[in-house]
Amino acid sequence: MSRTISLTIPHRLTQDEVRSRIQKGITDAQRDHAGKFSKLEHNWTANHLDFDVGILGQSVTGAADVNASDVVVHINLPWMLAAFADKIRPQIKAQADKLLADK
Repeated sequence: MSRTISLTIPHRLTQDEVRSRIQKGITDAQRDHAGKFSKLEHNWTANHLDFDVGILGQSVTGAADVNASDVVVHINLPWMLAAFADKIRPQIKAQADKLLADK
């Protein structure tokens, strides 16, 4: 059975800055981990991001909404990765916190 990870990450940045940082993170991931992804697609509509990542022969889809004071993320894990959701969640949270930290 598939599983959805949902996270709310607070921030104190403008929405434009958050979008810019997320976009840079995606670009960096495409460059640094290209061999690990069979696909990495994303599409912005205003402050809403839809994404589809192919990894380990599985498709991980999700969305992120950049709000004025937080980012709400939903990641849909296929059944083969769902068992790892509790291990994946803190890693995603840590990376998101780092990405959105005040500088």
